[in-house]
Amino acid sequence: MNTIRLGYVGCGFMAQKVHLPNFSSLPGCKVVALAEVREDLGRRVQKRFEIETCYRHHLDMAENSEIDAFAVSAHFAAQGEIAGDLLRTGRPVFMEKPMAVSVIQAEAILDAAKTPGARLMLGYMKRYDAGNELVKATLDQFRSSGEAGPIVYARAHGFCGDWICGLDTPMETSDEPMPEAETIRPAWLPEAYAGPYISYLQQYAHNVNLLRFFLDAGDRVRVRTVDLDEDGYTGIVSFDMDGVRGVLESGRLDHHRWDEHTQVYFQNGWVKTWAPPLLHKNLPAEVEIYRGGDEHSYTRPIPRDRWSWAYHREAEHFIACVRNGDPFRSSGEDTLTDVRLFEDIYRIFLEQQGVL
Repeated sequence: MNTIRLGYVGCGFMAQKVHLPNFSSLPGCKVVALAEVREDLGRRVQKRFEIETCYRHHLDMAENSEIDAFAVSAHFAAQGEIAGDLLRTGRPVFMEKPMAVSVIQAEAILDAAKTPGARLMLGYMKRYDAGNELVKATLDQFRSSGEAGPIVYARAHGFCGDWICGLDTPMETSDEPMPEAETIRPAWLPEAYAGPYISYLQQYAHNVNLLRFFLDAGDRVRVRTVDLDEDGYTGIVSFDMDGVRGVLESGRLDHHRWDEHTQVYFQNGWVKTWAPPLLHKNLPAEVEIYRGGDEHSYTRPIPRDRWSWAYHREAEHFIACVRNGDPFRSSGEDTLTDVRLFEDIYRIFLEQQGVL
């Protein structure tokens, strides 16, 4: 495949501000089809991005055999169902996180991904950030050489802030009402807690996924303790990540930038990364490496791709892997662990609240 012909589902904020501009700008990709239930909005976005065909429903688009791969960004619960439909056509699919809102839904999506020719990649863009790639390489080096001793602790802190960062990409709008999405949640979760659960899941799936990536923890992760406020969002959760104690610190802060950092402590040093505002288009994560022992030093290395955007590099990765068959760095199979962990967190939280 010289040029990947992509079909895109959804015309919302992330589609127009992030994914459609990125995929459309790649030399090896051509967005040839768009699916959007709001017909007027779909036509407006089709025109802006010069897309050949616009469909009212993703199933109609799925019948187009000339499309090589699909991408989806839609309502948190609905996008997994859409991705499953597209995977069953036997083609690769990129979708925004979270993959699913329950383990049962995630397993059904992964069953669809077993269709010959189908593969699923999740939009965990932090794994594609050039600064985070530098952190991962340093962590691997420290663990291989033993120069900093064993890992003793890992923490992910996310109090958020201004994630849009003045991004001025034009956005089409329409007066058409958005169809009401089907409510999908874990069977054990009371309906009153569906909103807080989805909010917590969609925000912090990124952080848990990145910690697992940094630590090569895979599915060898369990929830140790949950200490959340009544809002089901603010607080601390600790994990056993393949023998390493990991902590997630969550909350909200009115901050002019983006308050998020991830740090892995060794016996004789640490590696730390600060996330940029998510929609800052040309700024990778900042990195600090502290080496202790007999001599102490701090370094602030700059990644080779020093003016880059994680979302753009994520799109490049998807298209490259579709073309050459390489495995995705953020596969659907790996993401099942994140879904399981967040169900476990909220089940423990609601047991503590006396709800379950």
